[in-house]
Amino acid sequence: MSAARMLTGDRPTGRLHLGHYVGSIANRVRLHQRYESFFIIADLHMLTTKNTREDISRVADNAREMVLDVLAAGVEPDRATFYLQSAVPEVGDLNTLLQNLVTVPRLERVPSLKEMARAAGKEEMPYGLLGYPVLQAADILCVRAGVVPVGKDNAAHVEVTREVARRFNHLYGEVFPVPELIQAETPVLVGTDGRAKMSKSLGNAIALADEPAVVRRKVLGMYTDPKRVRADVPGTVEGNPVFAYHDVFNPDRAEVAELAERYRAGRVGDVEVKERLAVALNRFLDPIRERRDRFAGERGLVDQLIVDGTERTRDEVRRTLTEVRRAMGLTGAYQQIRRRAERARRRTATSAERI
Repeated sequence: MSAARMLTGDRPTGRLHLGHYVGSIANRVRLHQRYESFFIIADLHMLTTKNTREDISRVADNAREMVLDVLAAGVEPDRATFYLQSAVPEVGDLNTLLQNLVTVPRLERVPSLKEMARAAGKEEMPYGLLGYPVLQAADILCVRAGVVPVGKDNAAHVEVTREVARRFNHLYGEVFPVPELIQAETPVLVGTDGRAKMSKSLGNAIALADEPAVVRRKVLGMYTDPKRVRADVPGTVEGNPVFAYHDVFNPDRAEVAELAERYRAGRVGDVEVKERLAVALNRFLDPIRERRDRFAGERGLVDQLIVDGTERTRDEVRRTLTEVRRAMGLTGAYQQIRRRAERARRRTATSAERI
């Protein structure tokens, strides 16, 4: 096993967006050159909030789109193992063993779970959603990842993984590395509506695959300073989503500073500030779109990456599960019973022959 592994991924609920990029993808691109990298297509996690037959029927297509987005963002296919979570059933076995190492009150203190339930329109917390961090622990530990790049939402989940790993190692012996969290420089990107974080389900996202005209349209519709009714009214830059995007995606710092100064003085309109942002975003996205088109043009590439990665991951997980069961003593219990049954069978057979 490599001494340095990374595990990261997303739920296959649609194309990835700028929020995903700043939250974790930028770190994935940087780190995948340093670590042996596993990218999970987390369709079992998707079921905690999206579990209709229609949702499930879209998993395959969404998985392909996700992989294309990750490749387009800069991950090299020969340095990444992509796998479909539901096609590695041994992860469920590990989840069953790990769930006894964490309490319900501990899971109830994970702040993002209630937010996820509300966003999904759930009046009560589903059992699977409460156990989301435990399944995530199984995902991370099944390949014995030492590094997990995460956005702000998942940091608390990975802390549960760290606790589970330490508790398992204390009870049964050193099997798992305690993974390190690597958080993004920009933990949360507000959506274009200015009200909540960027989200596919809220319709306030700019996708990595959006065409230039679509990006411009979304930017021109962005929420800004609501008190600014005319261009000559001094505006607020702090907390303004348009300037927040400029800060992250516009490398021309002089331009950003000049726009901010004029905005505060009431000497520039929102339209100009947004137009400049649309230009900056499209410059940022152009190479991503070009890589996406290139990889999409390689017929069968994405499907084969997922198949090969899933088979490789399943082999890894089987080895991990064997070691886990051995450390816990579970294999010994069955072996004892089987040996006793075999001895009894031989004695019965011998007695029958004597008669």
